[in-house]
Amino acid sequence: REVEPGGVFVARVGEQRDGHEFVGAAGQAGAVAAIVERVVDDVPLAQIVVDDSERALGLLARGVLDRLPSLTVVGVTGSSGKTTTKDMLSQVLAPLGPVVAPPGSYNAEVGVPLTALRVDSSTRTLVVEMGARGIGHIEYLCGITPPRIGVVLNVGTAHIGEFGGRDAIARAKGELAQALPPDGTAVLNGDDPVVRRMAEQTEATVLKVGESVHADLRAEDVRLDRGGRASFTLVTPAGSAPVNLSFVGEHQVANALSVAGVAHALGMSAGDIAAELTAARPLSRWRMEVTERGDGVTVVNDAYNANPESVRAALKSLVTMAGGRRTWAVLGEMLELGEASATEHDAIGRLAVRLNINRLVVVGDGARSMHQGASLEGSWAGETTWVPDRAAAEELLSKELGGDDIVLVKSSRDAGLRHLGDRLVAGEVREDTE
Repeated sequence: REVEPGGVFVARVGEQRDGHEFVGAAGQAGAVAAIVERVVDDVPLAQIVVDDSERALGLLARGVLDRLPSLTVVGVTGSSGKTTTKDMLSQVLAPLGPVVAPPGSYNAEVGVPLTALRVDSSTRTLVVEMGARGIGHIEYLCGITPPRIGVVLNVGTAHIGEFGGRDAIARAKGELAQALPPDGTAVLNGDDPVVRRMAEQTEATVLKVGESVHADLRAEDVRLDRGGRASFTLVTPAGSAPVNLSFVGEHQVANALSVAGVAHALGMSAGDIAAELTAARPLSRWRMEVTERGDGVTVVNDAYNANPESVRAALKSLVTMAGGRRTWAVLGEMLELGEASATEHDAIGRLAVRLNINRLVVVGDGARSMHQGASLEGSWAGETTWVPDRAAAEELLSKELGGDDIVLVKSSRDAGLRHLGDRLVAGEVREDTE
């Protein structure tokens, strides 16, 4: 859909549509060639026939990177925080030279090579977000974009239903550490014991980051302001400096430390790293996106994605930001949790009670266990409510939200609550838009 004049169109066979149907349209849009798995007749466009067009896209990206030996590739993986971390990296590393980072969440077999193909001879750093839904996925992505620096943020339960267990998730994330060369650097979250053990899986130099005194690069004196933004003292082997983040949530400290680890490995001073972290701003939508409405209601739209770890972090941030204001948590389903789904949703509902969230609104059948958990956890009288869909949630909120309330909206992407968050920001009903 995004092919431009002079571009090459890749006819990928997807789950819903076959890209070969659009080779003619690509030619009309100005494409000069198409990579195809079979010749499309009656199309006046050069066609390069391959066995697997998706694999060919990856090989093409690898070929471009192999011609740029001075380019540093930074791979980022983890169960949560990848997109925010790559957004921070793209800004913090900019003083070292041009940086290419993925737009949105281009973190799989198509998005990674598309990102890599944006580099040119002037690019100093390529930041690659690496997601995985199974063993071998990150290994494949590392074959396309061989990293010299690898960042492993955490190992949680995102996609646990597809992996089959947390041990499998750890093996998958560990593929990034294993892919690093001996002269590379593994930036590992030293506060996560599963990630910390990945130091045994790599030949690269290991840099542990975290809040522990055992970390090579750490945060001290972490504080949160009324808006939930963290400040801390960044301590590196080469010095210390104060950091004041614009990103909401205490969990952003860990992401910032991983970014600082990469910058330190590339030779930046503690002062420069701290200054760039302080200057960095959120770039991607629906990640702890805070909006103050004219009527005094604060909307926190964090509904791009959700897993148990990120929902817990968001709820804790909500409480910190409230400062005594009435709190609302509007929560939808956390997808891809497999057999653990009911238990994990139940636990989130119970946590909302323990955190003294004033109102919990649970949306959709898949999330109903949150409502049940909250109901069983404490002596609530109507504080927790289950509604069947977004429309019902919006109707409830439009009637009951009051001035000075603060409302968190959180769900997995396919549960669609990010659109509810957008409508709450606008204060009116409007059509879903991306």
